[in-house]
Amino acid sequence: RLKDQLFMARAHYPSIAKLKQQERFTRELKQHIQEHERMLSDAIADSDLPPFFAKKLEKMEGAIERIKSCEVGCSNVERKLRQLLDLTEDEAYFHTRQSAFLYHLGVQTMPKTHHCLNMRLTVEYFKSASLQRKLLNKQKLENPTFYHYVMFSRNVLAASTTINSTAMNSKDSGSVVFHLFTDKQNFYAMKHWFGRNSYLDANVHVTNIEDHSTLSKDVESIGKQQLWPTEEFRVTFRNHSQSLQRQMKTEYISVFGHSHFLLPDLLPSLNRVVVLDDDLIVQKDLSSLWNLNMGDKVIGAVQFCGVRFGQLKAYIDETNFDADSCVWFSGLNVIELEKWRDLGVTSLHGQLLQKDSSVSHRLKALPRGLLAFQDLIYPLKGSWVQSGLGYEYGISRVDIEKAAALHYNGVMKPWLDLAIHDYKSYWRKYMTNGERFMAECNIH
Repeated sequence: RLKDQLFMARAHYPSIAKLKQQERFTRELKQHIQEHERMLSDAIADSDLPPFFAKKLEKMEGAIERIKSCEVGCSNVERKLRQLLDLTEDEAYFHTRQSAFLYHLGVQTMPKTHHCLNMRLTVEYFKSASLQRKLLNKQKLENPTFYHYVMFSRNVLAASTTINSTAMNSKDSGSVVFHLFTDKQNFYAMKHWFGRNSYLDANVHVTNIEDHSTLSKDVESIGKQQLWPTEEFRVTFRNHSQSLQRQMKTEYISVFGHSHFLLPDLLPSLNRVVVLDDDLIVQKDLSSLWNLNMGDKVIGAVQFCGVRFGQLKAYIDETNFDADSCVWFSGLNVIELEKWRDLGVTSLHGQLLQKDSSVSHRLKALPRGLLAFQDLIYPLKGSWVQSGLGYEYGISRVDIEKAAALHYNGVMKPWLDLAIHDYKSYWRKYMTNGERFMAECNIH
């Protein structure tokens, strides 16, 4: 009511101030406006208002009634109302932009509890250097008869949850090997965490990708000295099949980062591997993925036909692509490394990267990642992965529980306070419990 009164009083004040013999009323109205402005500037909620605000409301109500009895030019009041409306819309737009910025800042910034966990693990790694560490049999790392999973991650808690869910739902966890690639900053925290925690009989091997020295010349342009995990893009486009009010559509597309294109060199003795993102949890055994006959395809992925290449023209500067092709997601992907090597996919990706040196590596990841595998995608059944748990409300419990894996693509990751509450329990089910460093860093 205070705001509405202030809006009306401001709109009429210029016209009242021009009336003759209304000088005293003009001063009173100005005083009422200033008092309302003062109260509103000090209050965010009704409870913040001073105890005398009801009297001020009553006085302003009387002033507005008196305004209505004055003969003022309607065109002048209308003009002032339009000015106030424009100012209000500008202010609303500013606060919307500010809210969006602060929201994304909260999403992209590592929570201080996770930072604490990384620091504590790193310190403990060096303090307990004399502790006998688990040594992984090198033969298992290179034996193609095992089930080899690959992850690129900087987030120890997320990576451990994905690994735990995969191991717990595996029929033969002793045949499972995880190749976890991280960067120098997170290597010691990861190393210590997976050295002190076990995941049934699964084997976890942590590698600092910055120390890898067996990369071929094909990957020189990709920035091999850095970790480039999965990239996620928020894309907005017009969907003409919908009504006018619902034509603008927004989706989150996750694609391989540049580090994924190092896989043939990172794992030279292996052929088929399954790549997992660290925002994914596994609910069922995945061993049947090693029995798929993918023909001459390089990568198995769930395709998402709600978005087609042609709808991403604003993001893809190439012209040589099939506009009707469905977009595919990273998250859970089956890779045939021998076919990858034979077809020179890494070299093709490097050539695509070099075409426009003015664009950052990250921005190139969406078009280059999609185009590098054009015509090389083996479509997995949609029941393998239920995506969208990081941004889409209203996914049914039936769809979630029948999926082999859940992908929290989107900005509301399950380890953040911003996570969608209805989906968080599926992730927390596999989070490590009883770890003292988590308790010390207030991670629950």
